[in-house]
Amino acid sequence: MKKLVYSLTILLSCCLGKAANAQISINLGLNINSQPAWGPVGYDHAEYYYMPEIDSYYSVNSHQYIYNQNNTWVRTTYLPARYSNYDLYNGYKVVLNERDPWLRDNVYRARYAKYKGRHDQVVIRDSRDDKYQKHWEKQQDKYDKEDQKDMKHEMKDREKEMKHGGKGNKHDD
Repeated sequence: MKKLVYSLTILLSCCLGKAANAQISINLGLNINSQPAWGPVGYDHAEYYYMPEIDSYYSVNSHQYIYNQNNTWVRTTYLPARYSNYDLYNGYKVVLNERDPWLRDNVYRARYAKYKGRHDQVVIRDSRDDKYQKHWEKQQDKYDKEDQKDMKHEMKDREKEMKHGGKGNKHDD
């Protein structure tokens, strides 16, 4: 009887382990909701965006920009000041699904140079495709929370003004 229980336990463990692995690989296959609102539409999975106009990369999963500074590839959560006029929503992005694409920057710079100045790419923010529905909902929740914070701060500021105004009037009497 003990052998039967052990055998069933092992068999069940194997089945659950395989189901868990299948779940993980499915989740890793799609990353639409991780892609920024300025990302191009049409991709269920994107590892990196290459931006030819500024010869920089963006890691979708780590939410970091990768750009060359003094012959060194730098990773940051923001673009440097020299790109402050670059419009992420308007600039063309090339989706690259390979590891460390900046290590072959000369290849991508040559291959995608023709996309510099091109501004006809539809971005996630402007798409109404159903597969981006969660993305819109997530963005809307973010904006709603920001609006609520702004309203709370505004109410506190008004309360402070009224208190100071009220005290000033009492002293003026």
